[in-house]
Amino acid sequence: MWHALLDYALFLAKVLTLLAALLMALLMLAAVRRQRSPEGRLELRHVNERYDEQRQQMQSLLLTGKDFKRWQRAQRRKSKEDAGRDKARIFVLSFKGDLRASALAHLRQEISALLSVAEAGRDEVVLCLESPGGMVHAYGLAASQLYRLRQAGLRLTVCVDEVAASGGYMMAAVADHIVAAPFAVIGSIGVVAQLPNLHRFLQKHEVDIELHTAGAYKRTLTLLGENTEAGRSKFKEDLERTHVLFKDFVIQHRPVVDIEQVATGEHWFATQALALKLVDELATSDSHLAALCAEHEVYEIHYRLPRAWMERLGAQVAQVLTRVVDDLSSVRFVP
Repeated sequence: MWHALLDYALFLAKVLTLLAALLMALLMLAAVRRQRSPEGRLELRHVNERYDEQRQQMQSLLLTGKDFKRWQRAQRRKSKEDAGRDKARIFVLSFKGDLRASALAHLRQEISALLSVAEAGRDEVVLCLESPGGMVHAYGLAASQLYRLRQAGLRLTVCVDEVAASGGYMMAAVADHIVAAPFAVIGSIGVVAQLPNLHRFLQKHEVDIELHTAGAYKRTLTLLGENTEAGRSKFKEDLERTHVLFKDFVIQHRPVVDIEQVATGEHWFATQALALKLVDELATSDSHLAALCAEHEVYEIHYRLPRAWMERLGAQVAQVLTRVVDDLSSVRFVP
C-alpha cells in the first residue's frame, strides 16, 4: 500500500512540476509581449558585395602592394562595365525548420515583401532549406507559402545542405529545381505518430479518468484514457489518409518521381536521391549562390522580430515543454 502511495506521489509531483514550469513560461511570454511592439523589420543584404569584400581581403593578403593596386584598378573597370548591364535579381530566403515549423512566421513576411517588388519571368528565388520535418498542418502551410512564389511566375530553387525530409521535403517538392549537397538527407515521404498511454498505470493505482465526447471519433487514441480497437483502427485510417495527401502533393509538383518507389517512409543521401529524381543537382548552397553572383544581383532577405532576453528565456522553456508534449501526442512528418 505504501509503495503504491509513494509511486502516485512521485507521479503527481512530476505532473505538478511540469504544469508549474509551463505556467511560468506562459506568464513570462505574456508579460514581455505586452511591453514589446509586434512590428518586426526586414533586412536586405547584397550578397555580391559580400563576395567582393571577401575576394578583396584575400587578394590584399596574397598580392604585393603594386600588384594589389593593379588588381584593384582592374576590379574598378569591371565594376563600371557591370554597372551598365541590366542584371536579373535573385532573392535568397532561409528556412530552418523545427517540429512546429516555427520559422514559418518569418517566411510568410519575407515572401509577402518579396512579391511586392519581384518581376515575374525575370527575378528568381532561392530558398536555403534545412528541416527534418514536423507537424502536418504547419509544414502544409509552409509549402503553400512557397507555392505563392510559383503562382506569381517566379522561378524557385531550393538548396539543401543537410536535411530536407518528410515535411521538409514536402516544401522542397514545390520548387522548380532542387539542389542538394551530396550527403544531405532527402525523402522520408511518410507519416508517423506515437502516443504513450498511462491508463493501466492509473488503473493500478485506482485513479479514474473520465473522457466525454460528442461524435464517434472526437477522440480516437488518448494519453490517459482506455484506448479501444475501434479507436486504433480510426487513428491508423487517419494516418493513411494523410499519407495519401502527402503522396498526391509530391506527384502534383514532381511528377518525374516514381511515387510508389519513394513514398515508403525511407530517406536517402542526395547522391541516391538524384537517381530517384527526388533532387535535380548535386551541389552545396555556397557553390550555387557563388555561381549565380556572376550573372545576377543576389540579395538575402531576413525578417526579424526584436526579442528581449526575458522573451528568449521564456521561449526556450516553452520550446522544451512543447517538444515534450509534441513528442508524446502529435502526428508529424519525420524521417
